[in-house]
Amino acid sequence: MRICRILLIPTLLSLAVASPGRAQSADEGARAELQALLVLQQELLGRAAAAEHQDDVDDLRPRMQTLVFDFEKFLRTYPKNTDGLVAYSMLLGNPLIDERERAKALLLKANSLNPELPIVQNQLGKYLAEEGKPLDALNYFLSAVQLRPDEPLYHFQVGQLLGAARDDFLRSGEWTVTQVDTAMQHALAEAVRLEPESLPYAYRYAESYYDLHETRWTEALEKWEELEARVESPAEKQLMRLHRANVLMFAGDLDAAEVLLEGAFEEVLLSQRGRLLTRLARLRADPGVEEAEAEAVAAAARKGETGSGPVVAAPEVPVFTAPAAPEIGPLNSETVVTLTEENPFPGEPEVEAPVETPLADEETVDSTPR
Repeated sequence: MRICRILLIPTLLSLAVASPGRAQSADEGARAELQALLVLQQELLGRAAAAEHQDDVDDLRPRMQTLVFDFEKFLRTYPKNTDGLVAYSMLLGNPLIDERERAKALLLKANSLNPELPIVQNQLGKYLAEEGKPLDALNYFLSAVQLRPDEPLYHFQVGQLLGAARDDFLRSGEWTVTQVDTAMQHALAEAVRLEPESLPYAYRYAESYYDLHETRWTEALEKWEELEARVESPAEKQLMRLHRANVLMFAGDLDAAEVLLEGAFEEVLLSQRGRLLTRLARLRADPGVEEAEAEAVAAAARKGETGSGPVVAAPEVPVFTAPAAPEIGPLNSETVVTLTEENPFPGEPEVEAPVETPLADEETVDSTPR
């Protein structure tokens, strides 16, 4: 897990002043105090992200603990300050502190004070997804989408969750295969539409074609070709070429796939290329082997399934390295922050390839109300 830089971006904030005098002064005092805490948090987590040795991170822990005490003091003074609750929850959820339950409790309190904060809905959904409760998580992610439909990450979260936990949704009996596939691709496509320059979003959208029950390999091939044209480094282009070969094998065009697997590849991609060459040899020997294996797995799952939902046959997709999507984390209405890069879902790539486009630690996602 990588600790990412934090960037404070000042924005114009309109203040709703209920009454002049001390109330306004108290509001301004709270804002100034919280901003000071955020500046210190930026400094400490930024230094931790830049640390090259564990000792350098350990040296920051006393100051980090002091920051925790200062947040506690702030919330004793301003217990209903939702900006402070969200900011503190983000700090506690950081791997340096890793107080997830306390962080979640703060988010729940903020949600009880103001149920229309999309960042709170998103973070609660993220925690529930990590705890293996995808159906509950989806409700929070959808709330975030409804509250902030122009934020691409919220749509991405919906699509990512539906793809990663599709079996859970199908077993619930509340979703059909078509509904899961349609909703997943719609959400990912919306994320791409809202942020077309994002490579991680476009990558995951292309990858989602592997998840579909009713395959559309021609469309999938077009997406990987578009991505190969977009990226610049040799390793990235070769990675997209591996995906194209993979899709062509699923589509049954083994000769075209073999052509794409020829030529030089970066060393870090050789094992993935080798797995595809092995797969190509199996398919040439027995073109129906993968379909039969997928159906056998699905049949075994159906036999042992106690729930009411369907289990459908799905091909096993070779593991590739994907660009990381950014997380979102505005600490308050004046702050945009990129926190830790985490993927709460299973199935992370086994082989890491160098993807040189800006990823989570080089991006900020502006989620201030527009």
